[in-house]
Formats: sequence, structure tokens, C-alpha cells
Amino acid sequence: MDDLIEALQIFRLYANLLHPTYCAQHVLSIVGVNPDEVSEVHKERLAQLNFNVDMDEEHFYSFRFGSA
Repeated sequence: MDDLIEALQIFRLYANLLHPTYCAQHVLSIVGVNPDEVSEVHKERLAQLNFNVDMDEEHFYSFRFGSA
């Protein structure tokens, strides 16, 4: 759970939304955070935390945290 919390804290630096997540088909998506606005250092750390960038949809997603 610590990895998820750390990732959410990074995302909060770029947007503090009421409903920042969407989960479907075993994928947790972070909405409202544009990957183009996230620093390279944070993108690297998010990748280590298993959050990937979908540039077509312009969001971050994770298979690790998308299902129980």
C-alpha cells in the first residue's frame, strides 16, 4: 500500500481532484493528470511504482493496483 500512497502523493502535486481515479478491467487509471506536465524525475519514480503513461489517452495507469 505504501507504493500506491507514494504514487498518489506525486499525482497530487499536479492535480488535487475530487475523483482522481477510474478502475475498469483490472486497470487503475489516474485521470486529470496530464503526463506532459509531470517532471521526468516523477515519471521515472511512477514507473518504478508500476504506473505507466498512456500518451494516446493522456493519463497514467497501473495493472498492479487495478485489481484485488
